[in-house]
Amino acid sequence: MGRSGDTVMLATEAPLSERDGVLHSWSVQADWNAPTVTGGEGAWLHLADGRRILDLSSLAECSNLGHQHPRLVAAIRAQAEQLCFVTNAWGAQPRADLAQRLLERSGFEGGRVFFTTGGADASENAVKIARQAAGKPHGAIIARDRSYHGATHLAMALSGDTRTRAQVDPAAFGVHHVPPPYAYRCPFGSRDADECGRRAADAVSDHIDRLGADNVAAVLMEPNAGTNGIVPPDSYWPALRRHTADRGVWLIADEVMSAFGRCGEWFAWQRHGEAGRPDLMTLAKGLTGAAVPLGAVVLSRDVAERIEHEMLYAGLTYCGHPLACAAGVAALQAYADENLIERSRALGSALHAQLLQLQQRHRVLGDVRGGHGLFAVLELVADPVTRAAHAPWPQTPAPLRALVDAAMAEGVSLAVRGNLILLAPPLVIGERELSDALALLDRLLTRFFPNEPTAMNGGMR
Repeated sequence: MGRSGDTVMLATEAPLSERDGVLHSWSVQADWNAPTVTGGEGAWLHLADGRRILDLSSLAECSNLGHQHPRLVAAIRAQAEQLCFVTNAWGAQPRADLAQRLLERSGFEGGRVFFTTGGADASENAVKIARQAAGKPHGAIIARDRSYHGATHLAMALSGDTRTRAQVDPAAFGVHHVPPPYAYRCPFGSRDADECGRRAADAVSDHIDRLGADNVAAVLMEPNAGTNGIVPPDSYWPALRRHTADRGVWLIADEVMSAFGRCGEWFAWQRHGEAGRPDLMTLAKGLTGAAVPLGAVVLSRDVAERIEHEMLYAGLTYCGHPLACAAGVAALQAYADENLIERSRALGSALHAQLLQLQQRHRVLGDVRGGHGLFAVLELVADPVTRAAHAPWPQTPAPLRALVDAAMAEGVSLAVRGNLILLAPPLVIGERELSDALALLDRLLTRFFPNEPTAMNGGMR
């Protein structure tokens, strides 16, 4: 305490830091030292120290509508005043409304929607439902290397993620992995992107045939964007759909990250029309614009009808939470009313073109992927001719970590993983904001990755 004349003043205690008491996900606890966010608007985050940070990753590729979108805030407030919570044993109007809107947007009329709390349990429940609908309770699930489906135990088993492989045995969960459609480093030895895509799809059909289609319940794949940084060639998804349909195996599209405009469509598979329609799809992230946690599994009519008269042993207390579903209804309305799906497609194309121009100036940019919407991947290499990586996957090279720190000091937040820069800004980002951020990235690439001659070409590309 302090004393000034006859007035007694209480000393103000310093606020506790999260570092003191929170166990943070995907972090080395001793190294965690992130700033505190107090608010946001559009593509900007407001920090406790007074700074504004332009968010070029939509946080975890989830804040598709930006931060504090007024329509989401209003919907959550209105629902809280009417009904905060009721379990799935009771009906709730926003849950019914959101399910209907999702079935209409996806063209899954006659299907059903199972609500979850997020992406990982959407993956788990999609597998559980697919096995039940197939009549194969222990049926194999085929996923791929370099994929991510969540961090619960089954989701880690489904993921082809080297970071967590030591913690879980996929075989114990009936999960098999096949090589990915990674055209830049094609596991099948092809330098042709379409051929690589077709061969990756063929690898799935070959694996089904080896196991026997009667023993395989489903194939679970990401149709486009993912934090693995792989954007499949256009040849991949339609071929995968044909192979699974021909063998009577359900196809599950993991749309947790790729849906709601991220890849220029409501759902990424829609880019291929009916030739790309899956049997089930998983959703989360942009489903509520990340305002409230919510996930979903959308079932086709065929899948839904097969379990219509069977007990479904699935669900958690907060699945289909009314507050979350109200936010989901508002989010879908915002995407539509503000033409954000079309906007993402147009801005994504422009972003891709600008990144290709950056690639011409910076030899460290080995590959530029994406461009279907506001999602793009820059793969950094030590040599563009040999495609040698700066660091073994999934390690991040020191110069790239330094670049991220410098960008933050300049007021821009970038997401990186391994040798990749992942660009996934909110769909509401201003064109000038985006162009200014790319100009900063241009400067920082020059600073941290100065061009040096290669042995084969003697200079820049």
